[in-house]
Amino acid sequence: MLRILRKTLKWLLILFIGSTVLAVVVYRFAPVPLTPLMLIRLCQQVTRGETVRLHHHWVPITKMSRYMPVAVMASEDQRFLSHHGFDFKEIKNAVGDQLEGKRRRGGSTISQQTAKNVFLWPESSWTRKGFEVYFTLLIELCWSKQRIMEVYLNSIEMGHGIYGVEAVAGDHFNTDASQLTRSQCALIAATLPNPLKYNSAHPSPYMLKRQAAIQGQMKHIKLFPLSTDN
Repeated sequence: MLRILRKTLKWLLILFIGSTVLAVVVYRFAPVPLTPLMLIRLCQQVTRGETVRLHHHWVPITKMSRYMPVAVMASEDQRFLSHHGFDFKEIKNAVGDQLEGKRRRGGSTISQQTAKNVFLWPESSWTRKGFEVYFTLLIELCWSKQRIMEVYLNSIEMGHGIYGVEAVAGDHFNTDASQLTRSQCALIAATLPNPLKYNSAHPSPYMLKRQAAIQGQMKHIKLFPLSTDN
């Protein structure tokens, strides 16, 4: 019985590793059509009796405003181009703040957020965090920084039923991703801590303050290299 169990676990592990590596390799080249969060939001809309809403239009990073990657790096992960998936300095700061009883802040990098958005579920748990580390290592190994940013900007939630830069550009600014201005990109980035609470089409005074802070940080970040390896 123990032998059968070991054999079963062995093959389950092989199947898991094989399927996840295959998925990461496929998404190195192919657009991500749907994410777990998109499915969860659709189910929530149906159960609440709401109109089903899913706006998601994939565009290559070369057809996005050159300021969009800079804005999200300024807001979410300023060491994105230099780390290998994990910003240990930011993690240390986040843990320190939590121990001191300060307002909780995230230490997740853009790579970690991409891994979570594309392959995992949104609820926080140690199990999900473990899988997040695994997928973050995989995409950092298999994808370029440009590809990680491209997938991130196409998959992240940016409003109610809105996913990705092209969708939010059309819905909130009546333009496309390539025509977004520097200030519009900063405003979109300002919503990312909670895109269901903060609306880039109708910014609150708090959002405008965050937008100004992000634009200030953008001055210290070089324009992102938009060429991809796919």
